[in-house]
Amino acid sequence: MDHLIEKTIRQEKIFSGKVIQVYVEDVQLPNGNTSKREIVKHPGAVAILPLTNEGKLVLVRQYRKALERVLIEIPAGKLEKGEEPLATARRELEEETGYSAQSMRHLISFYTSPGFADELVHLYVAEGLVKLEEAAGLDADEFVDLLEVTLEEALAMLEAKEIYDAKTAYALQYLQLARALKK
Repeated sequence: MDHLIEKTIRQEKIFSGKVIQVYVEDVQLPNGNTSKREIVKHPGAVAILPLTNEGKLVLVRQYRKALERVLIEIPAGKLEKGEEPLATARRELEEETGYSAQSMRHLISFYTSPGFADELVHLYVAEGLVKLEEAAGLDADEFVDLLEVTLEEALAMLEAKEIYDAKTAYALQYLQLARALKK
């Protein structure tokens, strides 16, 4: 057993919402002392790096209430109960952008904020995009604008703090590194 593990002594659910649940846990620390942890449980999510046949990235502009501002992001969305990440990625790509992809490849999965949340994001690259005549459309409470930009334009937006979202920054830097290694 790892000597860094914290043992849960008591767990209390203090909030259950549409997307998240929040728990307060009493834990025994590795040195025998006790402490409290506030934990956000999340069903997990996907993020998609859609690349057009012209090599442009499809991004979304979306208002984020928690930040009280509009962000530019790669398309993303939460896993529905029992849904596989690839199916979620295909659904979210269609809903948020109106595109389907001939190729969808898993790049990596990562935790967004492991200090207090268990959200795991599965990052996919979508290629061979086809504009759908009848896309599924956004959720009733979702509103986005689409942008198509080159990687260089997206990196400039990142540098100018127009892109301020971690999953998007991560995906852009992943793509930048992948392209640099192919040269």
